[in-house]
Amino acid sequence: MSESLLSLAAPREPAARLGFEAALVAGRLAAFQRRVMPEAEGIGFLERAYARAAGDAPLEAWAGSALDRLPGGELQPLDRLALGFDLSPFELDFLLLLGLAEEHEGFADVFRALHPTGRPLPTVGLAAQLFAPGDAERRSLRQVLEAGPARRAGVFDLEPDGPFFLRTAVLAEGLWSALQGIDRWPARLTPERLAPAFEGLAGWLDGDACRAARASLAAGEPVTVVVTAEDLDTAAERAAALAATDGLATVRLVWPAVAEAGLERLLAVHAVARAVLPVVRLTEPEAGPAQAPRFDTLPGPLVLAARHGALRLDGGPRPVVQVPCERLAPRDLAELWRAHVPELAGDAELLAARYPVEPAEARGIAADLAHRQRVTGQPADLAAVVAAVRGRAGGVVGGAVQRVQPTARWSSLVLPAPKLGLLREVLDRLLHQRQVLDDWALLAGRPGARGVRALFSGPPGTGKTYSAEVLAGELGVDLLVVDLSRVVSKWIGETEKNLGEVFAAAERARAVLLFDEADALFGKRTEVSDAHDRYANLETAYLLARLERFEGLAILATNLRQNIDQAFCRRLEFVVDFDEPARAEREALWRGHLPATAPLDDDVCLADIAATYPLTGGLIKNAAVAAAFRAAAQGCAIGTDHLLHAIRRECEKAGKAFPGARHAH
Repeated sequence: MSESLLSLAAPREPAARLGFEAALVAGRLAAFQRRVMPEAEGIGFLERAYARAAGDAPLEAWAGSALDRLPGGELQPLDRLALGFDLSPFELDFLLLLGLAEEHEGFADVFRALHPTGRPLPTVGLAAQLFAPGDAERRSLRQVLEAGPARRAGVFDLEPDGPFFLRTAVLAEGLWSALQGIDRWPARLTPERLAPAFEGLAGWLDGDACRAARASLAAGEPVTVVVTAEDLDTAAERAAALAATDGLATVRLVWPAVAEAGLERLLAVHAVARAVLPVVRLTEPEAGPAQAPRFDTLPGPLVLAARHGALRLDGGPRPVVQVPCERLAPRDLAELWRAHVPELAGDAELLAARYPVEPAEARGIAADLAHRQRVTGQPADLAAVVAAVRGRAGGVVGGAVQRVQPTARWSSLVLPAPKLGLLREVLDRLLHQRQVLDDWALLAGRPGARGVRALFSGPPGTGKTYSAEVLAGELGVDLLVVDLSRVVSKWIGETEKNLGEVFAAAERARAVLLFDEADALFGKRTEVSDAHDRYANLETAYLLARLERFEGLAILATNLRQNIDQAFCRRLEFVVDFDEPARAEREALWRGHLPATAPLDDDVCLADIAATYPLTGGLIKNAAVAAAFRAAAQGCAIGTDHLLHAIRRECEKAGKAFPGARHAH
């Protein structure tokens, strides 16, 4: 072949290369028409297309396939597709024939004139006359088109209607654009245009599981790396970072819970042509766990992201490498905060203890803080970080969880000193984990070691929920209160699924999780006498395991401690008994709920009221508010009569005896 022909045969830009190879096929189609139907329309257009690409060189000069004219430098999409799926020369020619209608509307008009029903696409028969004129060649063509590598991979498909040689052939959706080097994906495979976040992931990426996965991905072999976490968002973000760590080109996609037929093959074709590593986030179906897509036709690696326990792997031919997402170590979290909020580098360890966020979350928070500074001119501070974290806190589960932004503070919490000391120990357990768990290496390798579990028990109104709110406020996070009536389901497996979402929501929101009236959910297991007992015990066993793995502060509040299963109690780091307040505590509660701004009549003696009426804190709050409204309605200060009327009402509601309108001196 002459030097001029070689230069024509090797365009270095994908669209030009594809157009050149398509023009060669157009020349063959023109020669065929000139031979069998010299008066047919479109011959001149085909010949001009060939002449623009090849000049006056005869067709015989272009022996071999497109791979024989491989240009120097990096492989182009057409070459990657051919080599990745081991396509034969005929399959390459057939692919180029199918793409002519996509290349120019003039080619589509030629096909329309040749198609039995006037469609602008080629038929199998046309391909046979062009590329397989003999009987043996036609039989071989049929074998290739029915079961060859290109058909199996989904590079093209044959429409099912009609005799074989009259069937219409179509390219995979969006493939011609991909072969031209255009970054346009099919609508069914719309990528997520999100750059991975790496800050804080150095320790995880250097762990044994990640190193094994990275080596597998670098080898380029057909392996499936499965990244799992309690929360799907975490799994997806970590998977994207893992895939891109070593400079591999990646594409992030969301996989539907119910995928259309052929979608796996379509992804494989585009991934090979574009030379990208797919990172697929698996949408969990309502009735899980889901069967993992197999991607048997993909000749290279793949990364899947899924929630723990939401994926079934059926032992297909692809090797599987499992990568769990452990919670980031305090050192890594501190580095993450230093990278994103350098103004608060001195508070990085405090932020790491309070907000063990994921890198993508930290990036969003940093963007919020940067915007605030541009608009207001105020630099980032701890209060701004708290507001940004709360603003981006993960959603809760369909009404099953009430999100409370804490307003309660230590100064308004009235408890005996020993109880206050226990609550402060709960905080210490969360705030000093780096020193104890990392520097001193206590509880090394134990799942859930960074979680804290506490039981608050006592009569209603003694401060259990209020104390939980105080702890959340001190940590600078929200309080998530679980509505057990919306979590527990009569359907088998639904309760466990709902609970899993509740725990994940709390971990995602970095919130304190409160199970109020916990004995309804954490109660003692029963003897198995029927299927209901068996499944109830399974729910309890699931709770035990999930509570142990919870990486946050979980509080179980109950009025009936004796009903809590002992297996739960053994797993608790703290048990705080809330007794009914003594006289001095009741007086402090009255003064706290009737502040100096509230007008009190001269006849009110809070010390006497506290001594006479043994109410809990909740009842005292209700009575104080009710008395204030009654006084406001009468246009006077809050008097003893108003307070006694309200106290009587609260005693009646609580089923307590009202001692009468008397004072203790």
